[in-house]
Amino acid sequence: MAELDYAVIIEPLAREYGGGFVATVPDLPGCMSDGETAEQALANIRDAINAWIEEARALGRPVPAPSARHVAAE
Repeated sequence: MAELDYAVIIEPLAREYGGGFVATVPDLPGCMSDGETAEQALANIRDAINAWIEEARALGRPVPAPSARHVAAE
């Protein structure tokens, strides 16, 4: 399962929270990252997805499949 299979939501952060952008993965609770730009946030979330999956497996927890509504056409 590739990290790009998961939908990523990128939103701007308010200035009082440091500005930049935050990226979250709805299918992986708590999986988030940020960046100065939307592109950086996207690059950073790829690492976060891989780390989330690796840690879940190490703990013996299930890794959710990407939601059907988020799967991109090949």
